[in-house]
Amino acid sequence: MKRKDFIKQTGLLLGALPAAGTISLAASLHKDSATTFDPMNWTSIRGQFPLTRSYIHMATFLIASHPRPVAEAIERHRNAFDENPAFYFGEHFMTAEAEQREAAAEYLGANPDHIALTDSTTMGLGLIYGTLKLQPGQEIVTTTHDHYSTEMSIRHRAGRTGALVRQISLYDNPANASIDQILTRIRDAITPQTRALAVTWVHSNTGVKLPIARMAKVLQEINASRETEERVLFCVDGVHGLGIENVTVDELGCDFLIAGTHKWLFGPRGTGIIWGRPEAWDAVAPVVPSFGPDYGVWLGFLTPEEVPVGEHFTPGGFHSFEHRWALGKAFRFHSTIGKARVQERIHALNTLTKEALAELPYVRLHTPISPDLSAGMVCFDVEGYSPDQVVDKLLENGVIASTTPYRESYARLAPSLINNEDEVQRCIEVIAAMR
Repeated sequence: MKRKDFIKQTGLLLGALPAAGTISLAASLHKDSATTFDPMNWTSIRGQFPLTRSYIHMATFLIASHPRPVAEAIERHRNAFDENPAFYFGEHFMTAEAEQREAAAEYLGANPDHIALTDSTTMGLGLIYGTLKLQPGQEIVTTTHDHYSTEMSIRHRAGRTGALVRQISLYDNPANASIDQILTRIRDAITPQTRALAVTWVHSNTGVKLPIARMAKVLQEINASRETEERVLFCVDGVHGLGIENVTVDELGCDFLIAGTHKWLFGPRGTGIIWGRPEAWDAVAPVVPSFGPDYGVWLGFLTPEEVPVGEHFTPGGFHSFEHRWALGKAFRFHSTIGKARVQERIHALNTLTKEALAELPYVRLHTPISPDLSAGMVCFDVEGYSPDQVVDKLLENGVIASTTPYRESYARLAPSLINNEDEVQRCIEVIAAMR
């Protein structure tokens, strides 16, 4: 049975579609707001967000404010569900998710069949690290710089299966980290037993951005002499690089890229993706049944070979579909502005922040100044103040900042597309006055 026939037949079986006629997704949605939007103008871009003007927002990477195209899409889907939930779900539950994968694929330079949809970075990490097929004696190598979600996903796996796990440090002083140092430590860490290297693209505790493409080349050299089941899989938590860095998945060179899309990408809250190479997907196992074409395999309408690999790994069940089905708007919002322009803007604002902080003798900067080793976060200490006290002082002066939620905590600023040079200068003035 062809895929389109399966979609229609499944809708009928669920009792969600009328026997004749269809509900067009385009017809069910009103046109986007006619509000003028100039993607070449940073003030106009800021105007797409309903963020209060009472504060300077330097922590929007935690969870995004929805820009207008995303918010309007969410509202349209919600209204359509509320008006006729069975019909709307039955007509679109298959095609809408394919549309989101296509938008993600365009942004990443990827094949949409190789993308799974998730609810968050944490869900994606659990799905990958929790299901890696390891032979006896094989190990997962991770680092001391990773977020709680990576560390605990791997710990849970080790606790369930006895999998071997080893942690390494890629640098001693983050502000002085170098590409050569990182690459050397990667080479030294890989052993014949290493099956996966689990890293984070941008470390949210220090602001260090790893040279993923260069690291991938090191692993490619090591893998050249290994059998398929022994090659080192390169798994990357990319949440703080996605939505900033102007690269494709081929340029990154990793095997898995796992990320939430409700941070720098400004996607719907509660959305995420996993991208994997076809041969990498073969090294993990589905753990949550998919509600996509896999349902058709179970019903006997399709064969497993007809199902895109990414759909096998998209957890099924009923989600916040009005959010998930609006994800493509976030990818296209960024693409309309231009990936290269987004990267240039965020790097410029962060470089301005770092250089200004570095001039203050009582401030210790933990993030490298070079954009080759940093992205959208600036981590620092102020002499005589705890990280919480720094954040409190900034808040007293109308700036929302954050601390790094790690065992060793720092104050953190994260200029993004919704900020400008004047706001950066105001942050620096507050910190300068603390002395």
